[in-house]
Amino acid sequence: MGLLGGTATAAYADDPKNPAAEPGQTADSGPPTDSRDDADSDAQHLDDVRKKIDALYRKAEQATDAYNAAKEQVELQQKEIVKLARTIDSTQQKLAALKRQAGALASAQYRGGGLPSEAKLMLNADPEAFLDNATLARKGQQAARRVMSQLANLKGDLESYSDSATDRWERLEANRKKKESAQRDIKKKIEAAKQLESRLAAKEKDRLKKLEDELAFKQQQKWLDSGVLKEISNKASAPGKKAISYATAQIGKDYVWGAEGPDTFDCSGLTLRAWEAGGRTIPRTSQEQWRQLPRVDLKDMRPGDLIIYFSDASHVGMYIGDGAIVHAPRPGRQVTITGAGSMPILGVVRPDGDARHDDAHHSGNK
Repeated sequence: MGLLGGTATAAYADDPKNPAAEPGQTADSGPPTDSRDDADSDAQHLDDVRKKIDALYRKAEQATDAYNAAKEQVELQQKEIVKLARTIDSTQQKLAALKRQAGALASAQYRGGGLPSEAKLMLNADPEAFLDNATLARKGQQAARRVMSQLANLKGDLESYSDSATDRWERLEANRKKKESAQRDIKKKIEAAKQLESRLAAKEKDRLKKLEDELAFKQQQKWLDSGVLKEISNKASAPGKKAISYATAQIGKDYVWGAEGPDTFDCSGLTLRAWEAGGRTIPRTSQEQWRQLPRVDLKDMRPGDLIIYFSDASHVGMYIGDGAIVHAPRPGRQVTITGAGSMPILGVVRPDGDARHDDAHHSGNK
């Protein structure tokens, strides 16, 4: 239960409700009234700082998802532009070849004195030659019409490809701007949170960490008290076991926004690489993981499934069984194990799920 109740079990070596006495204070006497008031004031101040830091990191995490989504779009559009450029080049080469054919037809007509084929036929006195010429003329006309039709079609295709390429470039630039804006926003929020933390003394930082763990413990305990674990008894699939093995092997590595390993991770970067080790390719961001992967009911959850957190699907962790997840929490923290119920759960998705979960996928698990 100590493991499930917080991100660091050492934080609960002492009862959070009955902490060890401070130096110079006996356990029996209790602090003077003024000291108690000061302690309450300090606790309130620290809790306010915690809320501000938590809000900043939550906003940074939301911006990280926006950054990752824009980054994916940029990469996708770059590939599409390269593909279009190759298509345009191929079309231009075909167009040039057809123009040469059209030029050859025009030259042949010029060498024939400029008379239309029909006029030449009328002037031919030899019946057999007339028939031969008629066949050749018909073939020539068909070839000319075919060349002109192909020229018109290719010119239309080329214009369409060019318009599409222009549109792709405009979208690419728009997403580049979104990506840069999100990146600036992330750095701003993380820097502000770090500045808040840096103003705390070492002792206050320890108390802040303990406060975070205590809140996580309370939320986890409430989740466990609901009896949810009594309904969750499924075992991990073979790919799920590989994913769990990878994810837990990363414990202790730093969270870095936008990171996908192997040395640092953000929350969805960790689940991405873990399931890659399990032989599955999943979306890059927690929001896309929530949107695209098959959803399952909480009671049907099994180790290896991904739990999506918060109403905006901005955080994700991997369920490893016994009410616990492994996840990359936030900047300033490391990949760790914590209680699956220590944050507000939006729902559960299964990377190695199948079409049978489509109904659940659309209904969701709020």
